[in-house]
This record gives sequence, structure tokens and C-alpha cells, in this order.
Amino acid sequence: MFGKKGGSSGGGNTGRENDDDEEADEIDLVSFQGTIDGTPVDLKPHSKLVQVGLVPAKEMVTDGLSRRAETIRLDIKGERGQTTLYVDGVAYAGSRMAKNEAMAIMQMMKLLAGCDPKDRSKPQKGGLKATFEDRPYEALVETSFSSEGAERLYVRLRNLKVKLDTPEELGFPAKLKPLVRELVAKRRGLILATGPSGSGVTSTRFGLVRAIDVYLYAIFTLADAGTRELPNITKFEVVEGDDVETTLSRISRAEGDVVFLDPLEGAEQLKLLTDPCEKMVLISEIAAKDAASAIALVGKWLEDQAKAASLLELVVSQKLIRLLCKDCKEAFRPNPKLLAKVGLPPETKVLYRKPEPPEEDNPKAAPLEPCETCGDVGYVGRTAMYESIQMTDQIRELVAKGAAPDQIKAQARAEGMLTLNKDGMRLVAEGRTSLEELQRVFSAEGR
Repeated sequence: MFGKKGGSSGGGNTGRENDDDEEADEIDLVSFQGTIDGTPVDLKPHSKLVQVGLVPAKEMVTDGLSRRAETIRLDIKGERGQTTLYVDGVAYAGSRMAKNEAMAIMQMMKLLAGCDPKDRSKPQKGGLKATFEDRPYEALVETSFSSEGAERLYVRLRNLKVKLDTPEELGFPAKLKPLVRELVAKRRGLILATGPSGSGVTSTRFGLVRAIDVYLYAIFTLADAGTRELPNITKFEVVEGDDVETTLSRISRAEGDVVFLDPLEGAEQLKLLTDPCEKMVLISEIAAKDAASAIALVGKWLEDQAKAASLLELVVSQKLIRLLCKDCKEAFRPNPKLLAKVGLPPETKVLYRKPEPPEEDNPKAAPLEPCETCGDVGYVGRTAMYESIQMTDQIRELVAKGAAPDQIKAQARAEGMLTLNKDGMRLVAEGRTSLEELQRVFSAEGR
């Protein structure tokens, strides 16, 4: 089983289904330590649920953490529950259990995260703090409904010792941070991070505001930072009853230069930003496929393409890609034809890939020793590839005319702007990922 360290309960069948399974090595279960927002949770009125659901919930999360999962999904189908573990963005089968146990786990996780365990009428979101193997974690709990109408549970895990807030920690390309600073000097306009759910867009949003020199500009935040750090950025106190437009007007009067916002979720919210954008830099995020699609969406929400062209300054998108395991990655000398095909410089002497198995026609070749670091997958962790579209005169003209995302993207490429493929090839050339992984990521979306 992938990434198994020790004997995590719940890896594969739980053992409650098959008494003949070998007994797993004992490991300490995860410790839950209260909600993220500090809301108290009283377990006493739910003593029966705690009795049947707490330990299985801990076992499920422990299994995910021990196998390096960043997301655990729990589905109920028929009379069975099934977990799926997402490790570096790739899905692996988790544990199976009886329906009643799966329902108890769902209710228990909702309760611990500060949600209503009995409410199955609508999606819910919450979060809790946890500790596993002396490392602190944040577990974001979310419920949704499958196409069959069954409730589905997501637990998104983040190791709080792994900092991904600054441009350097996020691996921003060399030119992106100076570009952000150049555009912020205008003291106007909207800078957006964008991407689909789970692509790292929120981390990019935080990286954008952390790219700004806090000693040159007065930066205020209206965003919920959660457990992330925003040093030397002032939390602006919102007056009860004030809307976003009024609050931003107050920040402007306080001579604010930059305002960091929560994600934009609709047209009405965006329209409130049009006037403040003429006086300050606003930084937010929006859900879209890529940067060009986000630009088109802003025009659609505003119902005014010319206004969108004027409002925007920069849109940055990202896509996550797996990193080669440092302990087992394999160097090879690339064929010149391969270098030409993928667009790498002909002087590139070495690239890296996951270890290849010995050739079958060479019986004397020694078998590869399993890599304990990556669980023989060949990859550990992920980083982001970035693309950015700066609103130049040519692109503003296209946007004002209502150009399609493909046209915007083509013009950005013609102007030499950063693309996902170009940034991905940078990571390949640096030996941090492989050509095969780059192909997998783009093939997953039909590119």
C-alpha cells in the first residue's frame, strides 16, 4: 500500500471486515485539540456519538496523515463507506467500513469541527486543530453531496510547520515578485490570484501580498488569515453594519495603499470594488480555470468589458506539480532530439526522472531497493507552476473588445509573459520534477 509507514489502521480494509488480516503495528492516533476558530464544542450531549465515532474518526485521519495525504474523502455507497486519500494530488484507495461506522465518522468530524452533526440538509464547513507525531496540523472539514444525493466528507490537512506564505516559500519565478512591486507602485488597480479549487490559489493570494514591501506602503487586510502569518500588515477594524464599499472608503481616508481581501464570490461583490480600485491596490482571488479565463469572468461579472480592462492590473494562476524524491530520483543524459522537442536548451546535460526498473532482458541486474522516503512512488510533495498576465495596452484593448480567453492567452504569450508550460520546463531543467510528471499534469486536463 502506498506510503505506508508502520501499521496505520485503516490502510486498505480496517480489520473489522477481515479477522484474518495481520495485526498492524501500533502507532499513536492523532490528537484533536479543538476548533480552529476557538468555538467550544460540548461533547457531553453527544456521548453516544463520541463512543461509536471518535476512535474510528481518529483512525481515519491517522491513516491519512501517516500516508502523507493532504485530503481525505469519505463516501457512503450502499451499505459500505470508502475513504479515498489524495497524496500529492493523486488518489489512492483508503479504508472500507460498514455504513453505520462511516456515518458516525462523518457526524463526529462535523461535531469536532464546530458544525452541526445532525444537519444533512446543506453543505457545511468547519475546522479543527490536530497533532500527529509531534507535528501540528490544521484539518479543514467540509461536507457536500454526491451526484446520487449522498453526503460526502472532505478533510483537508495542512502541516503548520510547513510554511507556504512568502514568494520564496511558494517558489515564485524570479520575475514575478519584482513585477508585483512594479504594479503596486501605481497605487491603483486589482491584482488577482486565480485557479480551480485545490490548485493552491489561496497560497498564491497570500504570496502576492507578501511580495509587497511593507515598509514602503500602508497595507491593510480585511481577509481571514486563519493560521497564516501577515507580518507588518494591519488588520483593519470593520465597523458593525458597514458594507465592503464603506469599509474600503474608510481605509482610503486612512491613507491605505494596499488592501488584502477574501476571495471574490460573485458579481455584486466585485462591482463594489470598482471605485476603490481607482484609489488603492486591491488583492484578492477568483475561481477560474486560468488567468485568461479569470480576466474574461471579471468582464462578465461587471457587464462592462472596458471597465474590466481598466480595473485589472495583474492575474496570476498556478498549477500544482509533484516534486521528484530527492533520495531516489535518477539522473539521465537527455537525447538532443528530446531537448529540441520540449524546448530545452541544447546545452542541457542532465535531467532527472523517477527510478526505472531494471530491464527484463538483464537477469543479472540487481532489483531496486524500495525507497522509504516516497514509498516507491518516486515523488514527495508538490510545488506550483505559475502563469501571469499583466494588463498591457495591447491586452487591455483585447479585453475591452470582449476577446475570448484563448485570444487573451495568445497575446500574453506573444508578449513573452510567463506561462504554465514555460515555468514547468524551468522546474524540469532544475531537476525538481520530471518530463513525465509535466506531461501527466497537463494530460489530466486534456491539454
